[in-house]
Amino acid sequence: MPRQLGELEDAVMTRVWQWNRPVTVREVLEDLQQERSIAYTTVMTVMDNLHQKGWVRREVDGRAYRYTAVSTRAAYSAALMNEAWSQSDNPAAALVAFFGMMSPEQREALQDAVRMVSPNPVDNSADNPLSGPAGNPAGGAVANPEDGPPEPAAAAAEGSAPADGAEPGSGR
Repeated sequence: MPRQLGELEDAVMTRVWQWNRPVTVREVLEDLQQERSIAYTTVMTVMDNLHQKGWVRREVDGRAYRYTAVSTRAAYSAALMNEAWSQSDNPAAALVAFFGMMSPEQREALQDAVRMVSPNPVDNSADNPLSGPAGNPAGGAVANPEDGPPEPAAAAAEGSAPADGAEPGSGR
């Protein structure tokens, strides 16, 4: 799992991600110098460190290297969230607390993301922590996180046939 980038590493990676093309140390340096005084060798060392950590790959271009991001900023952010969540001694409680920190716009974006990856529609009932009234810190009614996440309705009805009439395990 990735560790969080340092401030200068993040500033460099932000440019590599935004530009979305192979970049040189000189290009990154010139852009960073618009915000602060920084030496060429410092940027070169940071980019070399990012290469050693596996965040960028580099190809020789004349006497310089061109650096390209190995993953997207979104993938980096997701990996950090997954790492933090997996280190929790109570993942359900951590998720409830995380939902409580989200703005209504962030909860809506999360619902959209769940719809994209879930084969079943998002449950908009009061039991869905992403869908309730904004006054509830988690966005809706939430079971006690100490009990763990509730069982999905489909899993609770053991042995029942899928709603589409397909045989269980048929891949439909």
